Amino acid sequence: MKRAAPSAAQEPLQLDVALQLVRQAGRRQPQGDPGSSGWLQELIDSLVELSSRDGLTGLANRRSFDFSLTREIDRVGRSGEPALLLVLDIDHFKKINDTYGHAAGDEVLREIARRLADTVRPMDVVARLGGEEFGIILPNCPGTFGHMVADRVRQCVQDTPVVVGPQRVIPVTLSVGGAYAPQWVKSSPALWSERADQQLYRAKAGGRNRVCIEPSVVSVVSQEEKGLLFDMTAIRDLE
Repeated sequence: MKRAAPSAAQEPLQLDVALQLVRQAGRRQPQGDPGSSGWLQELIDSLVELSSRDGLTGLANRRSFDFSLTREIDRVGRSGEPALLLVLDIDHFKKINDTYGHAAGDEVLREIARRLADTVRPMDVVARLGGEEFGIILPNCPGTFGHMVADRVRQCVQDTPVVVGPQRVIPVTLSVGGAYAPQWVKSSPALWSERADQQLYRAKAGGRNRVCIEPSVVSVVSQEEKGLLFDMTAIRDLE
């Protein structure tokens, strides 16, 4: 007679693996008696934090950023408060890797991540989206300030080259694209991101190291957004 395989609840906790992950990330080890409820809670909190962070830069990762994007565009749709999405790309990053090596490229990514986080408000969400691309969500950012904020971010990278080791001084620039979330409109993160990406392509095509932002908060409702709006209206009519 075959013995039943242990259920997930019967599987022993891999605490040594979890602790190793926390140590490798440079996080503080759980305090208190190992195995106690407080100790386990600290370990769980550390793992949750690690799962939402980019391993190289410490910024929010893509999954965490997408969650924040969904939450923010829903908030703007309900409240009408302006919110700006910036997508940022390091110019000629492949050339940096080819010229100075991938280790130096990683140092550049870490330094740019630090500058971006230091330049915006604590309430803003800064993430590494993958490779040399970053994203920033700026809640409650009026249209009159959007370009100024984005250009300040660009300049904080342009003005000071990244120093890697004793003799490597690497000039770095960013291209920045931005778009506002539609106000009072049911939209989606994908549509908002697409608008910001279009502006990033404009910045790249225009010569790089520049900011392109939609000139005003978008008031035109796309066909996809009309569909979302009508779907929500039909749901309310059924309630």
